[in-house]
Amino acid sequence: MAVPRVADEITVEQYLSTSYRPDCDYVDDRLEERNLGEYDHARIETLLAIWFGAHERDWGIRVIVEQRVQVSESRFRVPDVCVLSSNLPIEQIVHHPPLVCIEVLSPEDSIHRMRERVADYHGMGVENVWLIDPASRDGITCSQSGWNNQDDGKFTVPGSPIYVDLAEIFARLA
Repeated sequence: MAVPRVADEITVEQYLSTSYRPDCDYVDDRLEERNLGEYDHARIETLLAIWFGAHERDWGIRVIVEQRVQVSESRFRVPDVCVLSSNLPIEQIVHHPPLVCIEVLSPEDSIHRMRERVADYHGMGVENVWLIDPASRDGITCSQSGWNNQDDGKFTVPGSPIYVDLAEIFARLA
């Protein structure tokens, strides 16, 4: 079977039974490419995975990168980094809301595209969505009530010990 192109309409079944390199989002019968492949993007993903991985036991979490998350019946997103409660079942495709979905921005990412992704995560029940911009070396927390720049560079999950210090992440970027 030929691998569908991004412009092709495909079924959920076709999407789930096909491997893409890199993986694509699936939005209402269409594939959407994800921007990645640049050093800063990959390095930040790696550093975040190391950060959260070092705290998995203490914080009761599991960290995964580039994992399919079914946000609705007809939509699958592939966040750059997800932080899951260790109490959730292990799923080959995530169906339970992660504690955090993190998107590392690429120069090609648009506000419109990010708003749609964030809305999908919120619609699934994800309360903590973080956008990290390697170019400006800052981040944005996206909540149901609005988007806020993290001026102090610290992202937290309210009511938990979970946090990340962007200054430490960016210091290791070079």
